[in-house]
Amino acid sequence: MSSTPKRRQRSKLGDLSSSRSSHSSLTTVEPPSSFFPSRGELLNLVAVVAIASAVAVSCNFFAGVLNPQVKPFCDNSADSFIHDSCEPCPVHGECHQGELECMRGYKKRGRACIEDGDIAEIAKQLSEWVEFRLCESYAQVLCGGAGTAWVQEADILSDIDGQLMKKNFDGDSSLFMYARIRVMESLVKLLETQANPSGMKEFKCPDASAEYCKPYSCRIRQWLLEHALIIVPVCILVVGVMVLTWRIHKKQYLSTRVEEIYNLVCDMLEENALMTKGQNGEPWVVATWLRDHLLLPNERKDPRLWKQVEELIQEDSRVDRYLKLVKGEQKVVWEWQAAEGSLSYTRSRKFSETGKSKLHQVMDASSQRHELTSEPRALIL
Repeated sequence: MSSTPKRRQRSKLGDLSSSRSSHSSLTTVEPPSSFFPSRGELLNLVAVVAIASAVAVSCNFFAGVLNPQVKPFCDNSADSFIHDSCEPCPVHGECHQGELECMRGYKKRGRACIEDGDIAEIAKQLSEWVEFRLCESYAQVLCGGAGTAWVQEADILSDIDGQLMKKNFDGDSSLFMYARIRVMESLVKLLETQANPSGMKEFKCPDASAEYCKPYSCRIRQWLLEHALIIVPVCILVVGVMVLTWRIHKKQYLSTRVEEIYNLVCDMLEENALMTKGQNGEPWVVATWLRDHLLLPNERKDPRLWKQVEELIQEDSRVDRYLKLVKGEQKVVWEWQAAEGSLSYTRSRKFSETGKSKLHQVMDASSQRHELTSEPRALIL
């Protein structure tokens, strides 16, 4: 009996050792190398997944573009805006049973309502036309002409209707009324308004806009009247300065010219006295002859020039003035009375060489001019 328990114990020990040995053998066994994917296989897998995702996203996008899921419009009733299954009705639109209809004067473009450009342009042109007419009428009033400042609304509407009748609305009265309303809305912004005692609305062009419609003659006249207190003294001052300058210039010219003619007269008288000395000539010269030969035609109209020359001659002691009977008429003659030898040697030599004085040269030139002017007359005769 004692041997049986020992055998049992040995058998148990043998089972334990065999289980331990089998367990150790399992722990020491490694998986094969082909059990996990390689690096290249992992990259191929990632590329395939990325391509598949891109294709899916692209297909979803094109499907949404080609076949969009459009939400219906919410009705204009107050309780329809709380639903997420519909889109709010756009501005200037009327929605009913999910459909959009734009108000008059607006066109449907996509899922919005935009203003009709043709109607807006017509309204703009008419509003500018009415503004110009009112401003032109008010400008006439400001310039003292016939016109009206305030115009009643009924008259303006009548003019607008007459102009709108010329436009083509294809028989759509709603567009006609909308254009009319738009014109009046623009005029309210552009013009001044008031209510007359009868309660009628009236319009008037602003003063700043009416200024641009005034004629240039009216603008100049009003500007002169506004600045008259400044313009009149300035004009008087300018005219006074111009007159004073002209007088000073004329006085200087007259003084210079008188002195020039006086010197010529003295030279001519002195030369004439020298040339006629010892000859059968007259030592005197008629004063009026000298005047007519020395003065220009326009200078003869001003008697002050020759009068001042006569005053200088009268003050000169070398010249003798007396009356003499010339060709049956009493003439004032001038004669040089200076002492002998008053002329310089060079001048006396010059006279002896030329044999003519200035006076004779002037006389000869005058006679030549007279002959030239008389010859054509003789030919004509």
